[in-house]
Amino acid sequence: MKVTVLVGGVGGARFLIGVREMLGSTPFPPPPDDSGSDAVAEHEITAIVNVGDDAWMHGVRICPDLDTCMYTLGGGIDPERGWGRIDESWHAKEELAAYGADPDWFGLGDRDLATHLIRTQMLDAGYRLSDVTAALCRRWQPGVRLLPATDDRHETHVVVAKPSGAEGERVAIHFQEWWVRHRAQIDTFGFAQVGSDDTTAAPGVTEAIAEADVVLLAPSNPVVSIGAIVSVPGLRAALRNTSAPVVGISPVIDNRPLRGMADECLSVLGVESSAQGIAEHYGPRKGNGILDGWLIADGDHAQVDGMTVGSAPLLMTDPPTTAQMVRAACALVGVPTPEANLR
Repeated sequence: MKVTVLVGGVGGARFLIGVREMLGSTPFPPPPDDSGSDAVAEHEITAIVNVGDDAWMHGVRICPDLDTCMYTLGGGIDPERGWGRIDESWHAKEELAAYGADPDWFGLGDRDLATHLIRTQMLDAGYRLSDVTAALCRRWQPGVRLLPATDDRHETHVVVAKPSGAEGERVAIHFQEWWVRHRAQIDTFGFAQVGSDDTTAAPGVTEAIAEADVVLLAPSNPVVSIGAIVSVPGLRAALRNTSAPVVGISPVIDNRPLRGMADECLSVLGVESSAQGIAEHYGPRKGNGILDGWLIADGDHAQVDGMTVGSAPLLMTDPPTTAQMVRAACALVGVPTPEANLR
């Protein structure tokens, strides 16, 4: 079975644990041909990861969602925060603050900083982000094939009212500044992807969508996680053209996001923060949208012509429970799943 999942950060990473619980691990990166290993995974899990949150800070390239997936699946995540490294220290952050270095609102943990340094060195040497990600995963062995949506710069920027500007003046700031510094509590008018004029999907991304038995949209932020992935040229077309059914998992329970600020992002677009509103935002593939199925929380409601809607418990309390969510999403569109954990 081949499962491809579009994911953001914390929620997407936890969802991937459930997919891995159900199907067993996918070796990533794969062992070299001369390794002598004959281990072959019966199933294949590919995660297409949002890079819209990526940013340059203090001279290093930070990829929050890729790192959150890598650390979570590799056992190195801080379980309290859901992001960053466990047993983290913050001496570099304190020293940067003592020097008055900007930005002072973004904290780099010491352990996390090592990842960013290695990534930046490899990018400066000419390696693609997808190659760098695979190299970093040699340490973490995530058991899921992690692919950035694109190797190109494709950052999410946010259009806001210009500080101290004339009424009506607007400026674009990086998503990280809007999210971390301002907590999304400033006048906001829209989102835009900033980067290369010839951005393309990373190697293997469109193939993973085309060759999948099922494509899942994790319960990640519909606007700045899933939306940023789908905005990469070629990916919306890949989702609409694949022979695999495409199923989304709602990021809200009782019409409220469990964490993050998905409701703040949705409200900017005029989308109701509800299972119904988000379903309409994604739209059915039978129309101009991207979904065949939509799995919502028990007790929520959604009905969209051309989209099969089902419900299940959506709290990702532990890997077996999350695996049951994955099974429910697949069953919604008639995709059979193995009944036992094969790890």
